[in-house]
Amino acid sequence: MERRIPDFSGTWEMKSSENFEELLKVLGVNVMLRKIAVKAASKPLVEITQDGETLSIKTSTTVRTTHITFTVGQEFNETTVDGRPCTSFPRWETDSKISCEQTLQKGEGPKTSWTREITSDSKLILTMRADDVICTRVYERQQ
Repeated sequence: MERRIPDFSGTWEMKSSENFEELLKVLGVNVMLRKIAVKAASKPLVEITQDGETLSIKTSTTVRTTHITFTVGQEFNETTVDGRPCTSFPRWETDSKISCEQTLQKGEGPKTSWTREITSDSKLILTMRADDVICTRVYERQQ
């Protein structure tokens, strides 16, 4: 059976964010850097291009821009929210949700993962997890 792949492509603007500072705290980010990160990350712009199951995601804030490209079902290298190199394995959790486990390439740290999901009302929901803390960010596609 052919899977219907959801369309993640577009430019996305963040509408809400919960628990981002708590997530950074669990990751051991110091208080000064947390304040900067929370302020900078309050208005990220996310641009996604997609070719089938391959997604390219560029996230721009006033402080930094990150760019990842991956194909669902294939391991790739990225960095955790706090900047540590990890190996990630994205897979389809549901027809409209990609979940991704992250494994640190060296050292110890909280268990991290993320999911990206397109909702029925065309919002993009990004969740980032570090151990038991979950940060949820809701984006809307720009017209």
